[in-house]
Amino acid sequence: MSTDKYEKIVNRLIKSKHIHECVLFVENMSGDFSYKNEYGGKNIDAPLLMASITKLFTTACILILREQGKLSLDDNVAKYLDSSILSRLHIYKRQDYTSELTIASLLFQTSGLPDAYEESKNNIKKRVLREDMHIPFDEKITLTKQLKPHFAPDKLKRAHYADINFDLLGEIIETITNSSLEDVYKTLIFEPFNLVKTYLPAEEHDFTPTIYYKETAISRPKYISCCRASGGGISTARELMIFSKAFFGGRLFNKDVFNLLKRYYKLQASMYPIQYGGGYMRIPLNGIPTFFTGKGELVGHSGSTGSFAFYFPQKDLFFVGDVNQMANPALPIRLAMRLAVASK
Repeated sequence: MSTDKYEKIVNRLIKSKHIHECVLFVENMSGDFSYKNEYGGKNIDAPLLMASITKLFTTACILILREQGKLSLDDNVAKYLDSSILSRLHIYKRQDYTSELTIASLLFQTSGLPDAYEESKNNIKKRVLREDMHIPFDEKITLTKQLKPHFAPDKLKRAHYADINFDLLGEIIETITNSSLEDVYKTLIFEPFNLVKTYLPAEEHDFTPTIYYKETAISRPKYISCCRASGGGISTARELMIFSKAFFGGRLFNKDVFNLLKRYYKLQASMYPIQYGGGYMRIPLNGIPTFFTGKGELVGHSGSTGSFAFYFPQKDLFFVGDVNQMANPALPIRLAMRLAVASK
């Protein structure tokens, strides 16, 4: 496969004044085809903040525990979490829907819960951009309760992306396993696949990569250490490739479960054209963003800091890497789409 088009796409990207470093790693499932592009000192073994790609790891744990018979996607969230946490979490049009929340509601982002990270005048994102801070799970729950849900759980064919859905899934995983999320990740994913450079920072002193916001390099170890299940993972492009192949290749859990997960829902308009399935994103390639020149779809996840890990089934290609720019979360999505359309 010619890589000239990949080179041109990356070269155009790094001309942006906001791209200070970038890494791209492309392979097919077997590894017969492999391509990498490294810029600004970032290589495929350099640490990168996975941000929301971490949700794929949380999804993998949920699916493994399901396969082990320890949970069902139809289980009510109230089965695993204390009532003090859940009390009045989902009040929509004066009706309490909290008891109707299921694991699937969280996994598919169909709970309707608001996103305290992005929503409200003084949202978490704005606060964290100003200074590093630790925001514990209990505070995230409190902030969520202060906002209005967008719809009743699973009543409409739509989704609303909210980190709290995966924060809750992380708590459920810890309850079921009676272990920390860090240990569950290690046992179920890191150790079986020898991911020695992939980890969840357990405290603010654990190393976390620098993030760029426009021209400014910022460090946010306190905040990253409390994101955990929704966005706190650290990895490398090489190890993300190993994980992505395991996730979509059936080596973490039985691939048959994708028959249940392939129910895709449109997210809020600000995230167009992304759709959400059972724990991962889907990006159709045949619409307006590609001027109808693409075919097929991308499945996987991106992160708000510029990270991405997508599989392009039509050409059996994986695109993983990082553009490390927090000011434009759409950058890794557009990059992955361009790479897929160029893969002829």
